[in-house]
Amino acid sequence: MDRQGNTRCLSNAEMDFSYRHSVLETTEDIVICAEFNLTPDQPEEIKARMKELIGKRSASQPLDLPSAGSAFKRPVGGYAAALIDQAGLKGFRVGNAGISEKHAGFAVNLGGATAKDMKELLQTVSDRVFAQSGIRLEPEIRIWDHN
Repeated sequence: MDRQGNTRCLSNAEMDFSYRHSVLETTEDIVICAEFNLTPDQPEEIKARMKELIGKRSASQPLDLPSAGSAFKRPVGGYAAALIDQAGLKGFRVGNAGISEKHAGFAVNLGGATAKDMKELLQTVSDRVFAQSGIRLEPEIRIWDHN
């Protein structure tokens, strides 16, 4: 759906999916529904894979707090989380938006954070990482103004 509320259906090819990429990076469109083609497997195999993946995520990601996932795109030649951690920004917060103590790549809502808090957090983190490392982090999270 575009910002005017117009909807359309795109094929897999039109979405231009690749690692951390889709056509949505060049538009302001949002996905409101999707159709998936799944491959059947044995229920016990599926459950085992799910359990393993959930365990890995729980150990490394702040699943106990609301977030929009990874806050910054991976910069060329490095990792956003490592640069944020090196800048001493784990736990840094603006209002009730903060950088996760568990994984510095996640911006989390600590309770009642506003879009303004999150925008300021992302900008401040990007500025401080740039000042320290010379690498400008680009937000992976999109926040649209209502203009």
